[in-house]
Amino acid sequence: VQLQASGGGLVQPGGSLRLSCAAPGHTYHMGWFRQTPGKEHEFVSTMTSSPSIATYADSVKGRFTISRDRATNTVYLQMNSLKPEDTAVYYCAARYNRIITSMIRRAEVYDYWGQGTLVTVSS
Repeated sequence: VQLQASGGGLVQPGGSLRLSCAAPGHTYHMGWFRQTPGKEHEFVSTMTSSPSIATYADSVKGRFTISRDRATNTVYLQMNSLKPEDTAVYYCAARYNRIITSMIRRAEVYDYWGQGTLVTVSS
């Protein structure tokens, strides 16, 4: 299963971008990770399907907002007040079955991944 992610690009510091990602069927957890060269996937945000509970990394809390369209099983990441340190390849991830909350920040628990979309924050 390949998730379809889109929305990356080049933006100036303080700017905004919106990422989107669609998955087939119904997924309980959908979220976003990011990766920079030489580093592992870093958790960004995730949301459960029902109830819609969002979780954020401390580094993006208050700046990024995750949302989901359950009808199309699409997850969005609205990124505001972007900083140069947000520059990374962003990956959407999905897990079909529910998992305990303490595990949802771990990349290895997600079943399917998108191809990655590059976000560059630079002046």
